[in-house]
Amino acid sequence: MNIAFIAHDKKKDDMVQFVTAYEKVLQEHTLFTTGTTGQRIMDATSLKVHRFQSGPLGGDQQIGAKIAENNMDCVIFFKDPLTAQPHEPDISALIRLCDVYSIPLATNMATAEILLKGLQRGDFQWREIVKGKEAEGKSRS
Repeated sequence: MNIAFIAHDKKKDDMVQFVTAYEKVLQEHTLFTTGTTGQRIMDATSLKVHRFQSGPLGGDQQIGAKIAENNMDCVIFFKDPLTAQPHEPDISALIRLCDVYSIPLATNMATAEILLKGLQRGDFQWREIVKGKEAEGKSRS
């Protein structure tokens, strides 16, 4: 599965703690992050991540593009609801894309844990079916 991780500045420590706790589960998947979040994850774990730009420089939009191309299976985005973000429209667009394309999205640690527990159980197999059907449709075109 392709999993994206994004964290606002005040939530980066929480993200590193969360990813460290689930490192064994995550090492079986392909991980994508925005810039600084990815660096912090790589510094704290042995996980390999594909880093996009930082959020304010377009990283949120790069992850959004992966969602629109059906190349992202889950997004874990630790938002800071108490601090205004200069790139709020990008954040809203990313959340909207998750809703449009039915991509599971966690915006806090409690929901992220539920998603990863489901991932461990195999609850995300439906994503493979969706990708397979899309590939079939493209090959018929």
